[in-house]
Amino acid sequence: MSSPDNSTDNSTVHAAGCVLWRRSPVDGELEVCLVHRPKYDDWSHPKGKLKRGEEALPGALREVEEETGYRAAPGATLPTARYLANGRPKEVRYWTAEATGGAFTPNTEVDRILWLPPTAARNRLTQPRDRTLVDALLASLHLT
Repeated sequence: MSSPDNSTDNSTVHAAGCVLWRRSPVDGELEVCLVHRPKYDDWSHPKGKLKRGEEALPGALREVEEETGYRAAPGATLPTARYLANGRPKEVRYWTAEATGGAFTPNTEVDRILWLPPTAARNRLTQPRDRTLVDALLASLHLT
């Protein structure tokens, strides 16, 4: 019999994503990638639901590439977001990830991306819980 605090709780939606960053090709300054999802008309970090049996970090990198077109090198673990989505608990694990190559192509899930300086990215994000991840990225890169 499983305990009530079993981590394989089937009611929780498990997802993963990254705070994707790069150095600007123009001035070398740090830029953070945000995705625009037309379904929700919001700006967020690339993330998505994990496939059955998929580990969180490979899932996060898969989602980054699917949503942004960029391959990424994972870095530090960031705080996990926990919130209700459509009445169900959702847990999203995050990592920092440096873009290593690729190019964006609009799709049905993400129609635009923006590469923004951290302050502008923080201000553009729709959900306040996503803003703290920008601060965590800067701390992990020792830029705070």
